[in-house]
Amino acid sequence: MIRVGIVGASGLTGGDLIRLVTQHPDLELTFLGGNSSAGRRPAQLHPGLRLDLGLTVEHVTADAVAERCDVVFLATPAPASAELAALLADRVPCVIDLSGAFRIRTPRLHERWYPKATRSDALADRFVYGVPELVGDQLPDAPLISVPGCYATAITLGLAPLTLGLGLNLRTVLVDGKSGSSGGGLQLRVPDLHPLRNGAIAPYAPTGHRHAAEVSDFLEHSKPGTVGSLTMSAYGVSHVRGLLASTYAFTDDAVDARELQRAYLRFYKGHRFVRVRRHTETLIPVPDPQAVLGSNFCDVSVLHDEEGGRIVVLAALDNLVKGAAGQAVQAMNLRFGLPEETGLTMQPVMPA
Repeated sequence: MIRVGIVGASGLTGGDLIRLVTQHPDLELTFLGGNSSAGRRPAQLHPGLRLDLGLTVEHVTADAVAERCDVVFLATPAPASAELAALLADRVPCVIDLSGAFRIRTPRLHERWYPKATRSDALADRFVYGVPELVGDQLPDAPLISVPGCYATAITLGLAPLTLGLGLNLRTVLVDGKSGSSGGGLQLRVPDLHPLRNGAIAPYAPTGHRHAAEVSDFLEHSKPGTVGSLTMSAYGVSHVRGLLASTYAFTDDAVDARELQRAYLRFYKGHRFVRVRRHTETLIPVPDPQAVLGSNFCDVSVLHDEEGGRIVVLAALDNLVKGAAGQAVQAMNLRFGLPEETGLTMQPVMPA
């Protein structure tokens, strides 16, 4: 059994990690870490987890984690993850960070979007950007893995067949993102109170989002196609889970609607967690967060707007599973030589 620690056990992502780890046939949960929740049991923090694990949340020490864990998930804010990763990087066989502390490799961009997450460039360069469908060959035996953000996962999986597959040069990419309230975590903010959030479409990042910078940075380092500019507007909606990234790409390269569809099917052939949707195959013709809730799937569709001269890519996922905890476990499976679907075969719950 692979011994697992989870730091940040009281948060929403921490709860989903506990849920996934405890149903995984090859994992044993041996450590739960946190500060404000120290001394509490998982069932006290997450009402849905009526589990008697014999564990309570503990204050984190490098010695305790190193002694009891083969892999540790950091479901902590970026500043805390930066500190913890520096302490644990050479003491635990694998550290998987779910914050933004190590997602952006370029120091200048990192300092702009995560100014409080102080890190060394040498440590940042050791992290693998852990989107398994795109860097699967880098994950086996990787000691440090940075899990992409939820929006960044959807956007990157949506764009990869265009840039990495077809090698298109995208002049401009515009992203319209809509996500449920769980994306903001458990921090109490007045705009997130039910009387204001319910039924709303609230633009909380109308002119920029750090996940857009993350995608740009990853694609720039990955080649072969180019992205001239990538900007994003993000909106909060009244769902709890799920997000939809609507991406509009403009290119001077010649494109064909049928070739685009074939390219996506070809690119994700054999990748069971990315489902390329045909527009007439189900009752819901395009990706919808409702159709992936509770699962590790990302549904993707591509369309060609000939009149508007744009490629439209729609990507939907559960922000707490494929956008966080599920993708982290998927990356961990590959890191330890397990089939990537191990412990992640749950189907979506619909309606939710």
